[in-house]
Amino acid sequence: MAETSGSRPGLDSPASISVQRIGRPAKGPLSGTRAARQLESGQVETAQRRGLRPRLAGLGSNRLVRQNLVLFAGGLVAGVGGFVYHAIAGRVLGPSLYGDVASLIALYAVFTAPALIMVVVLARYAASLVASGADSSIRYLVVRSSQVTILPTIVIVVAGFALAVPTAQFLHLHSPLPVIWLGFGIAALWQTGIPRGILQGIQNFTGLSANLSLEMIVRCAALSILLAAGLGVTGATISVMAGTAFAYGLGMYTLRAQLGKASVRAPLRSMIGFSLTAAAGTLGIMLLYNLDVILAKHYLSPHDGGIYGSLNKIGTILYFLTLSVSQVLYPRVVEALMRNNHPGRLVAYSAGIVGVLGAGALLVFGVVPGLVVRLLFGPSFIDAETYIFLVGVIGLALSLNNLLVQFFMAAHDRWFIPILWAGVVMLGVSVSLYHGGVGSIVTDVLGTMLALLAALTVRLLFLLPRLQPVVPE
Repeated sequence: MAETSGSRPGLDSPASISVQRIGRPAKGPLSGTRAARQLESGQVETAQRRGLRPRLAGLGSNRLVRQNLVLFAGGLVAGVGGFVYHAIAGRVLGPSLYGDVASLIALYAVFTAPALIMVVVLARYAASLVASGADSSIRYLVVRSSQVTILPTIVIVVAGFALAVPTAQFLHLHSPLPVIWLGFGIAALWQTGIPRGILQGIQNFTGLSANLSLEMIVRCAALSILLAAGLGVTGATISVMAGTAFAYGLGMYTLRAQLGKASVRAPLRSMIGFSLTAAAGTLGIMLLYNLDVILAKHYLSPHDGGIYGSLNKIGTILYFLTLSVSQVLYPRVVEALMRNNHPGRLVAYSAGIVGVLGAGALLVFGVVPGLVVRLLFGPSFIDAETYIFLVGVIGLALSLNNLLVQFFMAAHDRWFIPILWAGVVMLGVSVSLYHGGVGSIVTDVLGTMLALLAALTVRLLFLLPRLQPVVPE
C-alpha cells in the first residue's frame, strides 16, 4: 500500500499529488518529493526498492496507516463495547424488553446528531487552525463552543421530561421513565462533542481513541451493575448517561495542554456556513442506520421488533469497525487541501482499508451466522440467523457511504446533500410501504444502501478532477 518510489511519495507525504491549479501539472518530475520534504521532512526511499516486502515494511512509517491503527484500536474497543452493551441487555431482558432498549438507543443516536455535527465542524476548523499555524486559538474555540451549547443542553433535558409519555406511547415502551434519562444522556453527549471534535481536528488520535473506548467500557460496567440491581430498561438508559459524562471529563482533561495556553481570539463566522453542510451530512448518515429500527419497532410485533433490532446492531458491526478510517480521513483531507495537495489517493486508500476490513467480517457472517447470533444475543434471537450475511452487506455499504460523505464534507462539497437525503427518504418510504416482516425490511434497507452507494460514487468521480485547494479564511 505504501509507495516507496522516490518519484511517487506515499500517503504519508501530504504532497503526494499536487493540486496547484486544475490543468497545471506540478513542475518537474520530483516536485511532489520536494514538497513532501518541506512539509513533513519525511525520508523518501530510493526507486530501486521494489517488491512486496519493502512496501510492507514502509507501512510502519506511513502516517495515514499509523493514525488508522491508533484510532482503529480505540474504535474496535468502542465497537465491541457497544455490542457487549446490547448483548448484555438482550440476554438479561429478552427480545420484548430488549426491543425497548434497541428503539431507545436508535432514538438516542438520532438526537445526538447535533453532537456529531459539532464534532465535524470543530474538527474541520481546528484542523485548518493547525495547518495555518494558528493553533493558539484552540482554547478560544473550546470556550466559545461550550458557551454556545449550554442553552440547547438545558432545552433537551426539559424536552425529555415533556415528551416522555408521547414518546413511550409511539414506541410502545413499558414505561416513560427511560425517555427522561435518555434526555440527560443526550445532553451529556452534546457537551462531549466539543473535546472530541478538537481532538480529531488537531489529530490527537491517541486521546480520541482512549475517549471513545473508555466511554463504552464505563457504559457496559454501569449497565451490568444497574441490571443486577433490577432497574431494567431504565438502568440501560442511565448507563448511557454515565458513559458520556465520563467521556466529557476525560476529553477536557486530554486537552489540558491546549486549555492551559493563553487564549487568542479567532474568527468563527466561517463555521456557520459549513455547519449547514455538516448538519445535512451527519444527520443523513445517522438516519440511515437508525430510522429503520424506529420504524420496525412501530410496524412489527414486539418479538420481531427485537429481532430486527438485533440484526441492525449486528450489521453496524462493520460500520463501527471501520469508523476510524473516516475519522482519520476527514482531517487529513482538510489538511491536504489547505496545503495545496490533492486528496484523491487518501480517499482511495481509505476505501481500500474499509473494503479489506469489511470482507473479513462478511466472511465470518457468511460461514458461521448462527454462532454470531448466539454469541452476541443468545439462542432466543436465533430467528435472526437467516439475515446475518445480508445485514453484513448493509453494514459495509453504510461504511462506504459514510466514508464518501466525510470526504465530501471535508472538501466542502454540497452536491452530495440531495443525493444523501434522497437515500434517507427512499429508506423511510420503502419501510413504511413494505414491512410485512423482518425479511421485508432487510430487503428495503439493502436496496437503499446499494443505490445510495452507487449514486455517491458517481458524484465522487465527477468531483475529484475538479477539486481546488481550500483558500484559508
